Amino acid sequence: MATVPAPVPRYEIRVRGRVSDATLSSFEGMDADVASAETVLHGPIADQTGLHGLLDRIQSLGLELIEVRRLPAREQN
Repeated sequence: MATVPAPVPRYEIRVRGRVSDATLSSFEGMDADVASAETVLHGPIADQTGLHGLLDRIQSLGLELIEVRRLPAREQN
């Protein structure tokens, strides 16, 4: 019996304000929804090292972190 690999966890990360397209391009593999009051990044992050790297990048860009949330796993069909 073949084992099914665990799905890569998906995260939603909210930062205050409108993030420019140039800055968003530095978050490879992440999708973004930009509103007037906040920007929401969402996408797969393979492991804790990747998550911490993304959070470090947010801090180094001077963005204000509002929320980090792991999204529920999608059901496989």
